[in-house]
Parts: sequence; structure tokens; C-alpha cells
Amino acid sequence: MDLSLILGYIGALIVGIVLGLIGAGGSILTVPIFVYIVGLNPIVATAYSLFVVGVTSLIGAIRNLKNKLVDVKTAIIFAIPAFVAVYATRLYLVPALPDIFFSVGKLVVTKDLFIMVFFALIMLLASFSMIRSKKSGDSQVEKIKYNFPMIAIEGLIVGILTGIVGAGGGFLIIPALVLLAKLPMKKAIGTSLLIIAVKSLIGFLGDIQNINIDWSFILIFTGVSIIGIFIGMYLSKFFSNKKLKKGFGWFVLVMAIYIIYKELS
Repeated sequence: MDLSLILGYIGALIVGIVLGLIGAGGSILTVPIFVYIVGLNPIVATAYSLFVVGVTSLIGAIRNLKNKLVDVKTAIIFAIPAFVAVYATRLYLVPALPDIFFSVGKLVVTKDLFIMVFFALIMLLASFSMIRSKKSGDSQVEKIKYNFPMIAIEGLIVGILTGIVGAGGGFLIIPALVLLAKLPMKKAIGTSLLIIAVKSLIGFLGDIQNINIDWSFILIFTGVSIIGIFIGMYLSKFFSNKKLKKGFGWFVLVMAIYIIYKELS
């Protein structure tokens, strides 16, 4: 087997473990793995990422549903506008992006370059959110009602971002669920996995019409990632969620800087 594929499958296991541990960050790893290790172009990489993260998150969400760690009502309110946004973005907006955006001297900003740099910028924002994470919503504030309009608007914005960069958006969803829906952190993570799963898979449906899918590769990669999420959910019992998020935030920051350097150098 090709070395890049072996490294890619090892990466798939790590993706699953990260999703199981913190309920976010799977696509932050999946897209760079597909682009820099497996060698796929960013358009295909973001599509494959939606499928892998979607299926893996779905398995985790089913497990969390059994443990009553999913707020289904909040998930539906957040997810409906996100579903519409991500499907439309993948089906119409991404294919409509020009092959060349602009050029400055020797730097030519192509569609692939734009997607990877935009993805890295989203990673930077995510890393700051994780590193600076304050006390989670573990202690619920009874008097504050759910801000459902803001939850729906957040869902729409996350859906568009998800569509462009192929990210599940958990690093944006979890803060929204804690701050706007007043969910405890563990329930926010479980609810996030359900939203990520359905939203990512719907986004992937928008790609099927535009991209030839290597099903044998993507199914094996997804299977390895599913093994990882079970490992991650088991390991999460032994670690502080706050420390995990902060550590992963620093890792994401380094990855984002590396991607920007590699793409622009």
C-alpha cells in the first residue's frame, strides 16, 4: 500500500479520536490530510471531508442520544437553516467560484488557493476560540431563555462557512450552543455531533453531482475514523474537556499558520 495512504488512514484514526474527545475539529484535520498527505485537490478534499466527518459524527451522535446528551429541539432549530445554506453553497456557490480570483505580481490567487487560505483563516478563528475558552456552560442559568432567533442565524452562517471550506463547523457550533442555547458543555458536544453529521452529509449530497467519488477509498477512510471516535469517546472519560480544547486549539493554530505559509510561499 502507498505510504501516503497509510499515513492518511492513520490521520483518519486521529480525526475520529478528536471528534470523540471534543465534539469538533474533525474537518480541521481531515482537509489538510486529504490535501497534503493523500494529494487530493482542495475541492475534492472538502467534499470527502464532509462525508467522512458526517458519517463519523453520526455514529457519535447516536451513542450520545442513548446517553441523553443531545438536545434534539435545539439541534433542529440550529440545523434547518444550516442544512439549506450548506447544500446551496456546495451545489451552486463553490462550482461558480472563478478558477482565478486575481493576481498580484507573481502571486496568482486560484480557486484552490482561495479555499485553502480561507480554510486556514477559519482555523485561526477556531484556535483563538478554543485557546481563550472560558468556563463552559456546565452551570446552567435557569432564568435565561433560549435565544432561538440567534441560534437560527448562527446556523445559517455556519452552514455557508461549512459549504465553502468543507468543515463540520463544530468549533463554531459548540460556543453557540453554550452561549445562546445555554446548554451544559457535554450536552453541547453531543448536540454538535448530531448537527455536524446531518449538515455535513447534506452538503456532501450537493457535491455528488459535481465530483467523481472514489467510494472504496472514502469508505475505508470513514471506517477507520469511526473506530477513532469510539476510542475518543472512551478516552474523554479520563481527561478534562477544558484542557483538551485548549491543547487542540494550540494545535489548530500551528496547523493554520503552516497552511498559510505553504500556500503563499
